[in-house]
Amino acid sequence: MSGFELARALRAASGTAAATLIAVSGYAQEKDREQALAAGFGELLAKPVDLHRLDAALAAVARD
Repeated sequence: MSGFELARALRAASGTAAATLIAVSGYAQEKDREQALAAGFGELLAKPVDLHRLDAALAAVARD
């Protein structure tokens, strides 16, 4: 199962539909970001993860 398939499965399940999902990938071009968001991820971060971007993504989730 790919990460995209996992995100779709988690979004489809009632117990995890609202879970915070952040993809981490070595592929982080705009098309990759669009694909991740379409699969149900809230954000796509490139490897190696910039901790400031991760902190900002988690802070945005906490505000919602």
